[in-house]
Amino acid sequence: MRPRFVLFGDSITQGSFSPNGGWGASLANKYCRQADVVLRGYSGYNTRWALFLLAKNFPEKSTHPPYLVTVFFGANDAVLLDSKDNSKHVPLEEYKSNLLKIVSHIKASNNAAHIILITPPPVSEEHLQIRAWENYGVPLSEPPSRRNETTEMYAKACIEASKEANVAIIDLWSSMQEQPGWQTKYLSDGLHLTPDGNSFVFEKLLEVLKAKGLCSEAMDFDFINFPQIDANDPLKSFIF
Repeated sequence: MRPRFVLFGDSITQGSFSPNGGWGASLANKYCRQADVVLRGYSGYNTRWALFLLAKNFPEKSTHPPYLVTVFFGANDAVLLDSKDNSKHVPLEEYKSNLLKIVSHIKASNNAAHIILITPPPVSEEHLQIRAWENYGVPLSEPPSRRNETTEMYAKACIEASKEANVAIIDLWSSMQEQPGWQTKYLSDGLHLTPDGNSFVFEKLLEVLKAKGLCSEAMDFDFINFPQIDANDPLKSFIF
Protein backbone atom coordinates (compact mmCIF):
# COMPACT_ATOMS: atom_id res chain seq x y z
CA MET A 1 0.00 0.00 0.00
CA ARG A 2 1.04 3.58 -0.49
CA PRO A 3 2.45 5.30 2.60
CA ARG A 4 0.06 7.69 4.31
CA PHE A 5 0.89 11.36 4.81
CA VAL A 6 -1.50 12.74 7.45
CA LEU A 7 -2.01 16.49 7.79
CA PHE A 8 -3.22 17.17 11.35
CA GLY A 9 -4.11 20.67 12.45
CA ASP A 10 -6.64 23.49 12.67
CA SER A 11 -8.39 25.58 10.00
CA ILE A 12 -5.12 26.33 8.20
CA THR A 13 -4.83 22.59 7.66
CA GLN A 14 -8.54 22.10 6.99
CA GLY A 15 -8.30 24.69 4.23
CA SER A 16 -5.15 23.17 2.76
CA PHE A 17 -7.16 21.42 0.04
CA SER A 18 -8.75 24.66 -1.15
CA PRO A 19 -9.18 24.86 -4.93
CA ASN A 20 -6.89 27.89 -5.21
CA GLY A 21 -3.66 25.99 -4.64
CA GLY A 22 -3.92 24.81 -1.05
CA TRP A 23 -0.67 23.46 0.38
CA GLY A 24 -2.21 20.07 1.13
CA ALA A 25 -3.63 19.72 -2.38
CA SER A 26 -0.24 20.67 -3.80
CA LEU A 27 1.37 17.97 -1.68
CA ALA A 28 -1.14 15.37 -2.88
CA ASN A 29 -0.42 16.37 -6.47
CA LYS A 30 3.35 16.25 -5.93
CA TYR A 31 3.19 12.76 -4.43
CA CYS A 32 0.46 11.30 -6.64
CA ARG A 33 0.96 7.53 -7.08
CA GLN A 34 3.53 7.65 -4.29
CA ALA A 35 1.63 8.54 -1.10
CA ASP A 36 -1.93 9.01 0.07
CA VAL A 37 -2.25 12.49 1.57
CA VAL A 38 -4.94 12.34 4.26
CA LEU A 39 -6.54 15.56 5.48
CA ARG A 40 -7.30 15.79 9.19
CA GLY A 41 -7.82 19.51 9.73
CA TYR A 42 -10.29 20.85 12.29
CA SER A 43 -11.29 24.50 12.07
CA GLY A 44 -11.21 26.34 15.37
CA TYR A 45 -9.46 23.55 17.28
CA ASN A 46 -6.61 24.04 19.71
CA THR A 47 -4.16 21.46 21.05
CA ARG A 48 -6.33 20.75 24.11
CA TRP A 49 -9.21 19.60 21.93
CA ALA A 50 -6.88 17.89 19.48
CA LEU A 51 -5.92 15.41 22.20
CA PHE A 52 -9.43 13.94 22.02
CA LEU A 53 -8.93 13.16 18.33
CA LEU A 54 -5.73 11.14 18.65
CA ALA A 55 -7.17 7.69 19.36
CA LYS A 56 -9.49 7.92 16.35
CA ASN A 57 -7.02 9.43 13.89
CA PHE A 58 -3.92 7.58 15.05
CA PRO A 59 -5.01 4.21 16.49
CA GLU A 60 -2.12 2.41 18.15
CA LYS A 61 -2.92 -0.95 16.53
CA SER A 62 -3.50 0.36 13.02
CA THR A 63 -2.55 -1.99 10.20
CA HIS A 64 -1.64 1.00 8.05
CA PRO A 65 -0.10 3.63 10.36
CA PRO A 66 1.01 7.03 9.07
CA TYR A 67 4.41 7.33 7.45
CA LEU A 68 4.48 11.12 7.76
CA VAL A 69 2.46 13.49 9.97
CA THR A 70 2.39 17.27 9.98
CA VAL A 71 1.19 18.78 13.26
CA PHE A 72 0.04 22.36 12.72
CA PHE A 73 -1.64 23.89 15.79
CA GLY A 74 -1.18 27.10 17.74
CA ALA A 75 -3.13 29.82 15.97
CA ASN A 76 -6.12 29.18 18.23
CA ASP A 77 -4.14 28.31 21.36
CA ALA A 78 -2.62 31.81 21.11
CA VAL A 79 -5.97 33.63 21.18
CA LEU A 80 -5.81 36.27 23.90
CA LEU A 81 -7.39 35.32 27.20
CA ASP A 82 -9.14 38.69 27.51
CA SER A 83 -10.69 38.54 24.02
CA LYS A 84 -14.25 37.52 23.12
CA ASP A 85 -12.81 34.44 21.41
CA ASN A 86 -11.08 33.27 24.59
CA SER A 87 -12.71 29.83 24.68
CA LYS A 88 -9.94 28.72 22.29
CA HIS A 89 -7.12 30.01 24.49
CA VAL A 90 -4.64 27.47 25.86
CA PRO A 91 -1.91 28.60 28.30
CA LEU A 92 1.57 28.57 26.83
CA GLU A 93 3.02 25.76 28.93
CA GLU A 94 -0.03 23.59 28.35
CA TYR A 95 0.27 24.21 24.60
CA LYS A 96 3.83 22.91 24.61
CA SER A 97 2.86 19.95 26.79
CA ASN A 98 -0.03 19.11 24.46
CA LEU A 99 2.26 19.14 21.43
CA LEU A 100 4.57 16.69 23.18
CA LYS A 101 1.59 14.45 24.00
CA ILE A 102 0.47 14.54 20.36
CA VAL A 103 3.95 13.60 19.13
CA SER A 104 4.23 10.85 21.73
CA HIS A 105 0.91 9.33 20.69
CA ILE A 106 1.79 9.41 17.00
CA LYS A 107 5.11 7.71 17.73
CA ALA A 108 3.24 5.05 19.69
CA SER A 109 1.12 4.35 16.59
CA ASN A 110 4.26 4.10 14.47
CA ASN A 111 7.67 4.65 16.01
CA ALA A 112 9.14 5.07 12.53
CA ALA A 113 6.72 7.85 11.53
CA HIS A 114 8.26 11.09 10.31
CA ILE A 115 6.72 13.96 12.28
CA ILE A 116 6.93 17.64 11.36
CA LEU A 117 5.75 20.35 13.72
CA ILE A 118 4.69 23.63 12.11
CA THR A 119 4.57 26.83 14.15
CA PRO A 120 1.57 29.11 13.91
CA PRO A 121 2.09 31.76 11.24
CA PRO A 122 2.45 35.42 12.18
CA VAL A 123 -0.73 37.46 12.48
CA SER A 124 -1.43 40.90 11.07
CA GLU A 125 -3.36 42.62 13.82
CA GLU A 126 -4.54 45.46 11.57
CA HIS A 127 -6.08 43.09 9.06
CA LEU A 128 -7.64 40.96 11.79
CA GLN A 129 -9.45 44.07 12.98
CA ILE A 130 -10.55 45.04 9.47
CA ARG A 131 -11.95 41.57 8.76
CA ALA A 132 -13.76 41.49 12.14
CA TRP A 133 -15.37 44.83 11.26
CA GLU A 134 -16.30 43.75 7.72
CA ASN A 135 -17.71 40.35 8.71
CA TYR A 136 -19.12 40.89 12.18
CA GLY A 137 -19.42 44.64 12.65
CA VAL A 138 -16.81 44.67 15.41
CA PRO A 139 -15.68 48.31 15.97
CA LEU A 140 -12.19 49.00 14.68
CA SER A 141 -11.39 50.45 18.09
CA GLU A 142 -11.74 47.00 19.68
CA PRO A 143 -8.42 45.16 20.13
CA PRO A 144 -7.86 42.09 17.92
CA SER A 145 -8.29 38.59 19.33
CA ARG A 146 -4.64 37.78 18.62
CA ARG A 147 -1.35 39.63 18.99
CA ASN A 148 1.69 38.85 16.90
CA GLU A 149 4.02 39.14 19.89
CA THR A 150 1.88 36.58 21.74
CA THR A 151 1.88 34.25 18.74
CA GLU A 152 5.68 34.53 18.74
CA MET A 153 5.77 32.97 22.21
CA TYR A 154 3.68 30.03 20.98
CA ALA A 155 5.90 29.65 17.93
CA LYS A 156 8.96 29.48 20.19
CA ALA A 157 7.23 26.92 22.41
CA CYS A 158 6.52 24.83 19.30
CA ILE A 159 10.20 24.98 18.35
CA GLU A 160 11.18 23.94 21.90
CA ALA A 161 8.77 20.99 21.70
CA SER A 162 10.31 19.87 18.40
CA LYS A 163 13.76 19.86 19.96
CA GLU A 164 12.64 17.95 23.05
CA ALA A 165 10.79 15.39 20.93
CA ASN A 166 13.55 15.26 18.30
CA VAL A 167 11.23 15.91 15.38
CA ALA A 168 11.44 18.31 12.43
CA ILE A 169 10.15 21.87 12.61
CA ILE A 170 8.95 24.51 10.16
CA ASP A 171 9.18 27.96 11.72
CA LEU A 172 6.51 29.79 9.75
CA TRP A 173 6.29 32.64 12.25
CA SER A 174 9.87 33.72 11.52
CA SER A 175 10.27 32.75 7.88
CA MET A 176 7.10 34.46 6.68
CA GLN A 177 8.08 37.76 8.27
CA GLU A 178 11.37 37.72 6.41
CA GLN A 179 9.39 38.40 3.22
CA PRO A 180 8.33 41.98 2.33
CA GLY A 181 4.59 42.59 2.46
CA TRP A 182 3.85 39.30 4.19
CA GLN A 183 0.79 40.81 5.90
CA THR A 184 -1.24 40.79 2.69
CA LYS A 185 0.87 38.63 0.38
CA TYR A 186 0.60 35.54 2.56
CA LEU A 187 -2.43 36.23 4.79
CA SER A 188 -5.97 36.75 3.51
CA ASP A 189 -7.50 38.09 6.73
CA GLY A 190 -4.58 38.60 9.07
CA LEU A 191 -4.43 34.89 9.93
CA HIS A 192 -5.43 32.46 7.16
CA LEU A 193 -3.44 31.86 4.01
CA THR A 194 -3.68 33.40 0.58
CA PRO A 195 -2.72 31.34 -2.49
CA ASP A 196 0.81 32.76 -2.10
CA GLY A 197 0.74 31.83 1.57
CA ASN A 198 -0.25 28.28 0.70
CA SER A 199 2.59 28.10 -1.81
CA PHE A 200 5.00 29.36 0.86
CA VAL A 201 3.96 26.61 3.30
CA PHE A 202 4.18 24.01 0.53
CA GLU A 203 7.72 25.04 -0.42
CA LYS A 204 8.87 25.03 3.21
CA LEU A 205 7.39 21.56 3.62
CA LEU A 206 9.18 20.30 0.52
CA GLU A 207 12.48 21.63 1.92
CA VAL A 208 12.02 19.54 5.07
CA LEU A 209 10.94 16.46 3.13
CA LYS A 210 14.00 16.74 0.90
CA ALA A 211 16.27 17.07 3.93
CA LYS A 212 14.71 13.91 5.37
CA GLY A 213 15.24 12.00 2.12
CA LEU A 214 11.53 11.94 1.37
CA CYS A 215 11.41 13.97 -1.82
CA SER A 216 9.04 12.55 -4.43
CA GLU A 217 11.89 11.92 -6.84
CA ALA A 218 13.31 9.37 -4.38
CA MET A 219 10.03 7.47 -3.95
CA ASP A 220 8.71 4.70 -6.16
CA PHE A 221 5.33 4.64 -7.89
CA ASP A 222 2.91 2.09 -6.46
CA PHE A 223 2.71 0.19 -9.79
CA ILE A 224 4.80 0.12 -12.93
CA ASN A 225 4.40 2.82 -15.59
CA PHE A 226 2.08 1.91 -18.45
CA PRO A 227 4.82 1.67 -21.16
CA GLN A 228 6.25 -1.26 -19.18
CA ILE A 229 3.02 -3.25 -19.38
CA ASP A 230 3.11 -6.13 -21.86
CA ALA A 231 -0.08 -5.53 -23.82
CA ASN A 232 -0.02 -9.11 -25.16
CA ASP A 233 0.31 -10.65 -21.72
CA PRO A 234 -0.52 -8.00 -19.12
CA LEU A 235 -0.87 -10.48 -16.27
CA LYS A 236 2.87 -11.13 -16.09
CA SER A 237 3.45 -7.39 -15.63
CA PHE A 238 1.55 -7.50 -12.35
CA ILE A 239 3.00 -10.62 -10.76
CA PHE A 240 5.28 -9.59 -7.95
